[in-house]
Amino acid sequence: MAKIFCIANQKGGVGKTTTAVNLAAGLVGHQQRVLLIDLDPQGNATMGSGIEKSELSKSVYQVLIGHASVKDALQPCPSAGYDVLPANRDLAGAEIELVELKERELRLKNALSQVVQDYDFILIDCPPALSLLTLNGLCAANGVIVPMQCEYFALEGLSDLVNTIKQVHAKLNPDLIIIGLLRVMFDARMTLQQQVSEQLLAHFGDKVFSSIIPRNVRLAEAPSYGMPGVTFDKTSRGAQAYLEFGAEMIQRVLAMDAIQKKQEEVKP
Repeated sequence: MAKIFCIANQKGGVGKTTTAVNLAAGLVGHQQRVLLIDLDPQGNATMGSGIEKSELSKSVYQVLIGHASVKDALQPCPSAGYDVLPANRDLAGAEIELVELKERELRLKNALSQVVQDYDFILIDCPPALSLLTLNGLCAANGVIVPMQCEYFALEGLSDLVNTIKQVHAKLNPDLIIIGLLRVMFDARMTLQQQVSEQLLAHFGDKVFSSIIPRNVRLAEAPSYGMPGVTFDKTSRGAQAYLEFGAEMIQRVLAMDAIQKKQEEVKP
């Protein structure tokens, strides 16, 4: 059964989509079956996976409002080998329509029940706001991956996100946890970034992933070719970092499964 992870941060421009697309490709590079869900009306993860959003007949929008199944709307990423549940501007209208629907926060979770056996990982690229779309992602997920830049304002945004996750955990999804914080667009030459990185490690400990994604031109160029950076230039520092992150994610999931198994064994 698939492990479902949101890539989320309420602050914009922190590399959520870059992380979602390249983690998907990185996991495929480690022989994992992956579904990437684009929950952002901008459709950047869709375009970055080589899928033309303006030509979609079915998307995550139809899935959320009940007019299509996940399998009906799936598209393959031609360059990287993962599947995509794509998005386009139609998704912006879902915010209004979902308000009146039954179990509006659980529409995505219920839809994914048809395909959880088909994948090892399901990744959800969330929009940079706490909306009904983000809430659907958080309610469907087992955990949250938080990409963040090592800058002062990023720390403030992180505390808001942690509070949001706590609320969702308490009221809607008791399985939801923070899987880890991923340092992205990292420039080791900047003293401030090193200081913020040290603060993260001091405060969050092993919740901070060992992998660090460097600031990398090839990662930035890849979306214009409709490809993840991992397949656009496998030799680049950014691609290698995301491949390492994919391996770390697999190890972290295996460790989580082992802990869960032990807990179940000691239950009376």
